[in-house]
Amino acid sequence: MGNPKKPIGDAGEDFAAAQLEAHGFRVIARNFRTRMGEVDIIARDARYLVFVEVKARKAGSMVAAEEAVDYHKQRRLRAAAEYYLAGHPNELQPRFDVMCVETGAGGVLTISNWIEDAF
Repeated sequence: MGNPKKPIGDAGEDFAAAQLEAHGFRVIARNFRTRMGEVDIIARDARYLVFVEVKARKAGSMVAAEEAVDYHKQRRLRAAAEYYLAGHPNELQPRFDVMCVETGAGGVLTISNWIEDAF
């Protein structure tokens, strides 16, 4: 049986990628996986290479989405980003963002919090 959270997570990542593009970023990778961890979205603009962790939650969830990006998750994200950078050197400033997507009534998606340079 599949993961019941996967459809919400996938929709949240799609929405987050669209928001990044609407803000001038170009998405260059999605679901970049290594044995150390995974980065949901990697995007760039003229200045930054942004490694984005997307957390999607239903409206009214008991735990804020950003609380799920704890020290251990941050460590895995950093390791995956270092692996990416080793294979894709560039002169952009790396940055870690957390995008919290909330699903509301009728499946309406909103960004409830976009934490730039989160850690």
